[in-house]
Amino acid sequence: MSEQIMINAVSRSELGSNRARNIRSENMVPAVIYGNEKELLNVNIPLNELTKASQNDLFFTQVLIIKVGDNDEKVVLKELQREPMKGKLLHADFMRVSRKTMLKVTIPFNFLNEEDCIGVKTEGGVVTKTMRDIEILCSAENIPEVIEIDVTGLNLGDSIRLTDLSLPEGSEIPGLTEDTDQMIVSVNAPKAEVEEEPLEE
Repeated sequence: MSEQIMINAVSRSELGSNRARNIRSENMVPAVIYGNEKELLNVNIPLNELTKASQNDLFFTQVLIIKVGDNDEKVVLKELQREPMKGKLLHADFMRVSRKTMLKVTIPFNFLNEEDCIGVKTEGGVVTKTMRDIEILCSAENIPEVIEIDVTGLNLGDSIRLTDLSLPEGSEIPGLTEDTDQMIVSVNAPKAEVEEEPLEE
């Protein structure tokens, strides 16, 4: 797992929509931190800091650290509200996590060695990807950034399915059975290009 994203925040006691507008006018974003059998915590996060963090894809899938005074809150993002037109950040909800917390997260696939694939190099096949990511259930402390799939050994006509994946320890694909199994990637023969013959005069 890469270095965790850290965000600074200050606690706030004043609530309400009017106060929220004032907070936003000060280039801050109101947010809440809840869960893990602790009291709900209302905080303000600098707009530029939250915007920068949200530009990192890991912000939406990994455990984050929010520093509130001397305390570090381990959280995951649950909701991020934006202005419909301009996309400016308006509010954020974060849920505290612990080692025991199990989360459903969507993880992208990273396909390795496509150019060295046997079915491509020796049989003229084409790598066809039918899935780009997958939702898994895993512990908050062990969320993978990507799921790597090595296609080197695939021959023409071979494929890799969900049931073939090696997931991190303690992780699973919810509801995966033989009936719900799906193909992720395959090596297929290239589609033949049919040249149209000129019409006879």
